[in-house]
Amino acid sequence: MEYLIFSDVSLDIDKDFAENHDIRYIPMEYVVGDDTFHCDRPESDEMMHVFYEKLRQKVKTQTSQITPTHYMDIFGPLVKEGNAILYLSLSSGLSNTYESALLAVNNIKEVYPEARIEVVDSYCATGGMGLLIESAFANMEAGMSLEDNAAWLREHALKVNLWFKVEDLMYLKRGGRVSAATAVVGTALNIKPILRIGRDGRLETIDKKRGNKMAFKGLIEKFESKFDPSAGNTVYISCADCAEDANTLKDMLLEKYPDLTVRMTMLSPIIGAHTGPDMLALIHYGAER
Repeated sequence: MEYLIFSDVSLDIDKDFAENHDIRYIPMEYVVGDDTFHCDRPESDEMMHVFYEKLRQKVKTQTSQITPTHYMDIFGPLVKEGNAILYLSLSSGLSNTYESALLAVNNIKEVYPEARIEVVDSYCATGGMGLLIESAFANMEAGMSLEDNAAWLREHALKVNLWFKVEDLMYLKRGGRVSAATAVVGTALNIKPILRIGRDGRLETIDKKRGNKMAFKGLIEKFESKFDPSAGNTVYISCADCAEDANTLKDMLLEKYPDLTVRMTMLSPIIGAHTGPDMLALIHYGAER
């Protein structure tokens, strides 16, 4: 292997793929109530069920940023041993991880000027990062160099489309995505916002549906507006502990598009802490955002 491929643990990745590939993870921490959890690899589904049950019980959660020192502690010894590194970060529109990683790399290169480290802003989260990591390994296995692989990922990041249905408007209110009045009225009327990650890597509300049935149809409509089978037929469905909803969406997709490869994952706590339980994401390659 010519270089190591890293991502942070905010990604969602197919478990079989992860078990068969040497994905390196940048750990992150999240807090649930009075307990702090150090997450150094994607959590198990059992752990995530417990996490989301606590969110349903209104236990407070928060996450912490990765510092430049954190990256230096991980990348520095590997560079000293002669390793080259490709790192895919959580969207710069959602976190400071990308900027922290760049600062760390600049510091490392002051000590090791010949260090080969490529930091790529995914402009994605959750299964979008999973799709890009799958592509990064396919590129490497096909013989693509570190630098060319990083360039490919930068070129294709905005061809990953991410659509989200949010169940609990109060989490969007807390994050400043909707007003308090909208959250209260929307909850009373069973409104389900549909969001996407835009070109700047930030979340934005693009539609509102009443009830889950209409929300599922809305997600399929968004998918169809951007889906391009020539860009890839792998789809990620990431759910915040709502397997029944995820399977309903999967069945709806496969009924219309039987040739899709659908990856089912549980939403990581790093993202789930901000979106709440029962969120559902549909993610795929397609036309550029």
